Amino acid sequence: MAEIDLLRSLPKTRRDVASRRAAKTAEIVRVASRFGQEYFDGPREYGYGGYRYDGRWVPVARDVVAHYGLRAGDRVLDVGCAKGFLVRDLLDACPGLDVVGLDISAYALANADARCRGRLVRGTAEFLPFADRAFACALALDTVHNLPRDGTVRALAELQRVSGGRAFVRVDSYRNAAEKAVFEDWVLTARTHDSPDGWHALFAEAGYRGDHCWTIIA
Repeated sequence: MAEIDLLRSLPKTRRDVASRRAAKTAEIVRVASRFGQEYFDGPREYGYGGYRYDGRWVPVARDVVAHYGLRAGDRVLDVGCAKGFLVRDLLDACPGLDVVGLDISAYALANADARCRGRLVRGTAEFLPFADRAFACALALDTVHNLPRDGTVRALAELQRVSGGRAFVRVDSYRNAAEKAVFEDWVLTARTHDSPDGWHALFAEAGYRGDHCWTIIA
């Protein structure tokens, strides 16, 4: 298990935490947690405020291919693929790669990138519909923490199972009380979160031996 930020090339997002804090209600959290149109393409207070392809995943895809030494014919799984933007860019980063995306959102899959047709399936990270070691690499970016704690443990165990430990997750975390307060003001959908030490304990409980990094809102 290694801490490595394979998403380091993504643009740094400026979050208006004060506005989110003022707008956040139990109803907004409830609607966002359905992962429907409001979350992806509705007003910003519900989530992305418009989730569209902009090429930001291109260097991430290249870094994933390089880090795991992926080659044509290898299978890769993106759990929580949303509209399939990373799936698309992995296909370009390594021609001949067999990339599969899985997401719980019917809306996201119905509005997915046209190049991903036939590669995306609907499902939950807790019960991946694939055989043991079916993939050369499995990814779950900002996904498993959207489950309750027991579901997060199951999802991490599933990633380990289908990849044999060649996996990478990014999860929400914080290093001190101030960062935790900012996180709690901002977060809409994460149901499981902890300090890095807490996450390491959870990884061990799940038997997850893949790679990881954190989303920390400073």
